[in-house]
Amino acid sequence: MFAMPKLSFRTAPQPAVVPHLPAHAVQGGWCRREEAIMGTAISVELWSDDRDAGEAAIDAVMAEMHRIDQLMSPYKPVSELSIINRDAAHRAVPICAEMFELIARSLRFSKLSDGAFDITYASAGHLYDYRERVKPSDAELAQAVGAIGWQHLQLDRAQRTIGFAREGVRIDLGGFAKGHAVDHGVAILARLGIRHAIVSAGGDSHVLGDKRGRPWTIAVRDPRNADAVVAVLPLEDVAISTSGDYERFFEADGVRCHHVLDPKTGKSPDSIRSVTILADDGLTSEALSKCLFVMGVERGMAFIEAQPGVDAVVVDAHGRLHFSSGLLAGGPQAPH
Repeated sequence: MFAMPKLSFRTAPQPAVVPHLPAHAVQGGWCRREEAIMGTAISVELWSDDRDAGEAAIDAVMAEMHRIDQLMSPYKPVSELSIINRDAAHRAVPICAEMFELIARSLRFSKLSDGAFDITYASAGHLYDYRERVKPSDAELAQAVGAIGWQHLQLDRAQRTIGFAREGVRIDLGGFAKGHAVDHGVAILARLGIRHAIVSAGGDSHVLGDKRGRPWTIAVRDPRNADAVVAVLPLEDVAISTSGDYERFFEADGVRCHHVLDPKTGKSPDSIRSVTILADDGLTSEALSKCLFVMGVERGMAFIEAQPGVDAVVVDAHGRLHFSSGLLAGGPQAPH
């Protein structure tokens, strides 16, 4: 039995509105709910001494998830993200402070990773349809890759606007927004006095406190066997994100086309099957999972080792496991 070192916790940005909780007491216990929002499964599990208060807290988190979805969905024509993609090549588009700071932070990750993380990957990414097994032709991909590049994004902090330097540029916060959402969910719960909780959005989770005297445990699944796990991580006060080539994919001509794209090629990297990152916040863990996936094992693990307070579990293309030094020191639990 191994124990992973406890990572420090940085409170996520505070939500704009937090409701008052019921004053009357109802017998407490664990509360859990799952809903389909942001194109994924959103789940909240928490302990509350007052069950009504616990349910109200979950209501507040789910409302925040819907708000973020309305703002950042690339599939909703009236979302701010859709308006940016429609108009920013033609004019500077005014955006809200939340969107501005997210995009600004994405640029910092792009610079840090030498472009391995780049929200303009969507310039090529929108040409893939994983449900319909559609991928771009070589000519379409070559044209789209020319529009990929975080340097094409023009942010004006004084005016709080964004513009695109050329036609064809698109952005997508899919590598970012769920981590942002779970951070906000945990911040809401903390403000409401919840001390033991986990908020998850697909492969992204943020853990608040412990599970009343014992760690929360999150399994890292086997990328080629949904019923098997390769590691079990005991967690407290930390965010965790997993990116896998099994989440959204199809096979074409013997090649697995999955949703993680290398911004330099517009194609799916093939040297890694899954990446799991632990960090202080979900924005960081989700972004760095994409960085490592694109960089590959050797360069990617060296990159992670250089980031303070960050750890990684990688399953490479041959099914081999790789752990960062912080996890090796504490030792993840072997699956039973």
